[in-house]
Amino acid sequence: MLKPAAQSVETRTSWVVACVALTVLALSFGAPWIMVVALKQVAAEAGGARSGPSLAVSLAWFGSGLGGILMGRIAERTGVRWTVVFGAAMIALGLAFSTFGPGWPLYVGHGLFIGLIGLAGINAPLYVYVSRWFDRRRGSALALISSGTHIAGFLWPPLFERGVAAFGWRQTMLWYGLFAATVIVLLALSFLRPPPDEPASPHAKTGHTVKGGAVLGWPPNLVFALMAAAIFMCCVTMSMPQSHLVAFCTDLGISATHGATMLSLLLGTAFVSRQVWGLISDRIGGLHTIVIGSASQAAAMTAFLLTQDEAGLFAVSAAFGLGFSGLIPAYMLATRELFPSAEASWRIPVLLLCSGTGMATGGWLAGLLYDHFGYYAPAFATGIAFNLANFAIVTLLVGRQHVAPARA
Repeated sequence: MLKPAAQSVETRTSWVVACVALTVLALSFGAPWIMVVALKQVAAEAGGARSGPSLAVSLAWFGSGLGGILMGRIAERTGVRWTVVFGAAMIALGLAFSTFGPGWPLYVGHGLFIGLIGLAGINAPLYVYVSRWFDRRRGSALALISSGTHIAGFLWPPLFERGVAAFGWRQTMLWYGLFAATVIVLLALSFLRPPPDEPASPHAKTGHTVKGGAVLGWPPNLVFALMAAAIFMCCVTMSMPQSHLVAFCTDLGISATHGATMLSLLLGTAFVSRQVWGLISDRIGGLHTIVIGSASQAAAMTAFLLTQDEAGLFAVSAAFGLGFSGLIPAYMLATRELFPSAEASWRIPVLLLCSGTGMATGGWLAGLLYDHFGYYAPAFATGIAFNLANFAIVTLLVGRQHVAPARA
């Protein structure tokens, strides 16, 4: 009776570590939301163009993904505790540097300090780190920590809106950077110790993993390239409402306070539903979960295109949060199901890079299209097109599960 438990690395400490990682991610990913909430104020100082501050947020997302590959390797050598401490300090520095904007300080502060060496030292290393504390419920643990971005979006925008209105966006950045860095450093030094050794026989499902040098009957890197393209496309769509919802609402005559509350509802719903998606993905697999989530996101994005009234937008925001929330952890789970666990340390950061690039592209592209057309409908229509391309790719991969031989 005791032997299986003795072979498992999962303990109460595993869940403590996962909850600490969730808190760290919720704090660190709060930083880019200040610019989202203050988008119109910053744009007004830059001549009215929204593509500038949108680009700053996009660079933070892109930098977090690109830098994650290098920071993942550094974490392997030095330990995740020190990359998290370093990342927290860089986020605070990036927020402080951004206050010298608008203009190029926003890009350096968000792209370099917050993204490339700040969030990058926290996000990807924590995914790999937490996965090593679990061997039976890894999918649920990954779903939990991936909710950190949604907690950030749920918790911070209403507070930031009040802070920006009362003190201005610069003071809000300075005080939040100091607060977040202090708490993250204390948590990292107190809880992020080396993970246990992985068991020789993992409990994770292997029904569709590599067999004879192939994945789903195709070369492994071809399947991985398709997954990378799919996660990029889904995140282009995913980022558009998140980056522009407050500004979109004010364009329709809805107050910024209600717009921030709407954004909070979207991401709060995403946090709650992501835990359900984690349970679903453990039963039907990562790729099937992605297909369902992709279809749901496309439907909700279409509703954003067609809805103009405040009550309707609150409902659509909740629906969008329900739809997209399971996508990112499902990609991580699918990677563990399809590829050897030894490759997770580089495949997961690469997927997160593609995800961050998609988030960066979507937020920036929506701002660019708004500046060109003067309203958001063309941007949302473009997001729907990206989503449909994502759905086609993932449907193709799911189809391969039914025709390719599974690994024994």
